Amino acid sequence: MPLDSLSFRLDIPAARAAIHPHIRRTPVMALPELEEPGGGRVFLKLENLQVTGSFKVRGAANRILQLTEAERERGVVACSSGNHGRAVAYMAGVLGIPALICVPKWVDQVKLRGMEDAGARVVLSGGTYDEAEAAAIALGEEEGRAFIQPFDDPWVAAGQGTLGLELLEQIPQLRTLVIPLSGGGLAGGVAYALKENDPDIRIIAVSAANARVMYESLRAGQPVRMEEEETLAEALSGGIGLTNRFSLPLIRELVDEHVLVEEDEIRTAMLYASGSLNLLLEGGGAVALAAVLASRCDLAGEEGTEGTGIVLSGGNVSLSRLQALSEAPGS
Repeated sequence: MPLDSLSFRLDIPAARAAIHPHIRRTPVMALPELEEPGGGRVFLKLENLQVTGSFKVRGAANRILQLTEAERERGVVACSSGNHGRAVAYMAGVLGIPALICVPKWVDQVKLRGMEDAGARVVLSGGTYDEAEAAAIALGEEEGRAFIQPFDDPWVAAGQGTLGLELLEQIPQLRTLVIPLSGGGLAGGVAYALKENDPDIRIIAVSAANARVMYESLRAGQPVRMEEEETLAEALSGGIGLTNRFSLPLIRELVDEHVLVEEDEIRTAMLYASGSLNLLLEGGGAVALAAVLASRCDLAGEEGTEGTGIVLSGGNVSLSRLQALSEAPGS
């Protein structure tokens, strides 16, 4: 069993009980137009409808709820390209904890406003995610704040894994899951939850080709650093940490297949979601759907007995950005 190769364990049922008051059980939506003739059913997991607009609140809530009273009084700090920061700001606001979020200068304005509206102090910190992370760690040490890791933390991964428990209940015939991959907290935590129940469920992780640090780290056999590239999936940008201890092993041991999607495929998925499904998807939240629409995944299965889940992980995108994408050449 792949879980046996891990040196740590995730208590996902405990995480579910802890975060239950603070999150939504997001719906699934059947998508028959993506089903292959004679194949199994296809479902979307609408995590874009989650509190704060992305799955990130699951992990942030589980981690913050573990803080001691003394840590809560000193406050928290996080680095984020948007969604993790928004989730940390939200949970800190709910619990009355001072929050400081460091973000790169290119952060999406929708996400920036969400953090500020939740009461967090937001600091623009450099031109890359890694520069913002370094600033967050330094400020955290200077001010005595607890650093809330976005992915490489077992509490965070367990929180994200609660999405997997919902999927098992909502799609009993689930045999394949297509899920976004960046730092690995979501894909790793959900894969753990699913394979703890059934080791034969197939996990397909999808990375943006322009934000593929985890993918390249797996190929290298160790965490690597890469120069950040511009991408519609900016939520997936940034490194995985050269001292990564948890999310890299989760992805290495539990993910069965890896897929890369290009920028035009991400754009197509975002526009398909808004135009055909009436769903708002940011680029990072659309990569799993992009892989399916571009036929990069084999979803063949026996009709009526197998199901495929596709995780839509975030919906924090402005209408003006979608409009610009729809008007761009080639759209």
